[in-house]
Amino acid sequence: MGLSFNYRRKMIKPDKLRFGTSGIPLSTNPHDTINGINQVRNLNLDAMELEFVRSINVSKEKAPLVKETAKKNDILLTAHSSYYINLNSKDKKIWHASISRIVQSAKITYLCNGYSVCFHPAYYMKDNPEDAYNKVKEALNLVLKELKKDDVKIWIRPETAGKISQFGNINEVINLSLEFENVLPCIDFSHLHSYSNGKYNTKEEFREVLTLMEKKLGKTALNNVHFHCQGINYSEKGERNHINLKESDMNYKDLVKVWKEFKVKGIVVCESPNVEKDAILLKEAYNKV
Repeated sequence: MGLSFNYRRKMIKPDKLRFGTSGIPLSTNPHDTINGINQVRNLNLDAMELEFVRSINVSKEKAPLVKETAKKNDILLTAHSSYYINLNSKDKKIWHASISRIVQSAKITYLCNGYSVCFHPAYYMKDNPEDAYNKVKEALNLVLKELKKDDVKIWIRPETAGKISQFGNINEVINLSLEFENVLPCIDFSHLHSYSNGKYNTKEEFREVLTLMEKKLGKTALNNVHFHCQGINYSEKGERNHINLKESDMNYKDLVKVWKEFKVKGIVVCESPNVEKDAILLKEAYNKV
């Protein structure tokens, strides 16, 4: 789709559980991607999620510099693809555009030496869950075929939904991952909490999530995680908005203990409004366990 590729690589294998910001840290000045990566290192964090949610703001020409800067600072990159994705849309233009947005995000992230690309897959659109699942599966198959043409090796991550109107409960994203190579779930623990209207907030429930991942997807899933965690407001319909961890009821202190208990490796991305403060909070809590 218009991008050329100058190198080949194997799938990145994380060396530990890394913590990072959703996008450029707020304290970055000037506020751009390169300075953002440098600032992540200054903050003693070790990951950053490129925010392609409204547009892909890293060009093919800039990608090598992003790659070099991340490598120099030992920062592992992920990306969050467009908010404008609905792989269950009845409108063929929207459906194909959604596929293209994931593909383009993955290709640019790959050129940046990124590890993983997550996205919100779809809305049910009054369809029954099985029909929605099959439509999303069809779209993901096309995404992966397009990436395979250029030998783009990067994890593609359908993310757990925060609202009950959204496709992507824990079983749906895990089952999709069983269908394809190079697909694993992006588990947003705050979304699990809001989707269930307050559940998934105890040690036992956190263990259930990781046990399910391991049982269905094997150790590979636990050695290559892409997690989100932040404070969240919710209602019976699910997610309302993100808030800071200490202003929420999110039981992050027990959550980090379970991450350490299961010895997971990969990336935890914080999407709180105070993004770097809560990313640091999570990392420090994890290191104290």
